[in-house]
Amino acid sequence: MASVGEKLQLEITDLGHDGQGVGRHDGQVVFVSGALPGDTVQVRLQAMARRHLVGQLQRVITPSPQRRRAPCILADNCGGCSLQPLEDAAEAEWKQRSLEQTLQRIGGLSAPVRPLLAADPTLGYRNRALVPLERSADGTLRAGYYRRGSHRIVNMARCPVLDPRIDAMIAPLKADLEASDWPIDRHGGDPDADETPGLRHLGLRVGVGTGELLLTLISSHDDLPGLEDLADAWRQRWPELVGVCLNLQPMPTNRLMGDETRAIRGRDWLNESFSGLRFRIAADTFFQVNTRQAERLVPHLMEALGPGPGDASLLDAYCGIGTYSLPLAAAGWHVTGLELHPRAVAMARLNAAANELEGRAQFEQADVPLVLEERLQGMQALVLDPPRKGLSPAATAAILAAPPSRIAYVSCDPAALARDLAQLCASGVYRLNWVQPIDFFPNTSHVEALAALERR
Repeated sequence: MASVGEKLQLEITDLGHDGQGVGRHDGQVVFVSGALPGDTVQVRLQAMARRHLVGQLQRVITPSPQRRRAPCILADNCGGCSLQPLEDAAEAEWKQRSLEQTLQRIGGLSAPVRPLLAADPTLGYRNRALVPLERSADGTLRAGYYRRGSHRIVNMARCPVLDPRIDAMIAPLKADLEASDWPIDRHGGDPDADETPGLRHLGLRVGVGTGELLLTLISSHDDLPGLEDLADAWRQRWPELVGVCLNLQPMPTNRLMGDETRAIRGRDWLNESFSGLRFRIAADTFFQVNTRQAERLVPHLMEALGPGPGDASLLDAYCGIGTYSLPLAAAGWHVTGLELHPRAVAMARLNAAANELEGRAQFEQADVPLVLEERLQGMQALVLDPPRKGLSPAATAAILAAPPSRIAYVSCDPAALARDLAQLCASGVYRLNWVQPIDFFPNTSHVEALAALERR
């Protein structure tokens, strides 16, 4: 029997759901981060569980035919893009197969899974970055994403998956923040950490269709001398920078952003064009990070909902700033959007007004599971775009108590999607017509999917 610390040679045959390589030793599954199907690798056993082993990649003895030189020099260490060494076609094939297997294994579902809408381009697609910060003992500032499986920052000056317009800002902003001597609160106010409260993250956002830029510093406090002068200098350096903001997050938690955002210079939102409409996106509101792929999803969303009559009503649960509500309203639906985040609701209402859709789209601040059954009364269709964990039991029960004719379910977690679809279909109320996978996050193990359900 193998033991921790032992070195093994493995043939990697598949990828796990988080993108780790999967091999076998004496009948046990071994997960190896950084290994790809087709690799022959040497690993050192790190951990042993009842049903699997965890190995640390030591070296690739024979590389997979699908392995390539990663576009980013930090890919072997950074935890952001676990599949960069895998060729694009192989990544797309794995995502398609992984979704199909997850739906079958967890949900017992065999509905048609359509071909993946692959991303193009696979680099330079992210419209937003939230970059952790830390300062070393000698005062040097480090900015970068966390090393895989740890909270150690991999220092970077650029990131090729970011939109080039925000990627180009990282190195000069790092230099300015390092020269500021502002303290860094990397541990988020942890009372046991020997650190002074201060900056926590650097936030950057770009309007892909407009070119407008937004910069947000996330800090434990607002005692940052010279911030206004730096903000002026940044806006002179980058004319497209419409706002420099400060978000206050003083709580000792892993929550990235706090409830208060101040515009230090300019405004705390940018303009974006999406699906033929105009949107305002604030520094602290959610918007899909891959604008192009989110737009490609819209016609499939409309197909899933079917041709509603002229007075058809639709409920958009977890609607955010109206990303999908407003294109559906423009297509003729009467839309009611539900969202817990008050800032997002306010932005959704402004976006409806900016596109002259107030008469067809209304937005309400609400905790979705608590009001869903009541709000579904009289609705012909439902759009679901819940957080990664999927639907709560209360939300599922509410849908089955007041079932609309059609449901379009957008999910960023195949396992949660499979669980929820199985519960909706097992009731006998719904049939699953099809599932459309779409790659919002190239070079990572994440895959988005749209499921179309129809009441029996």
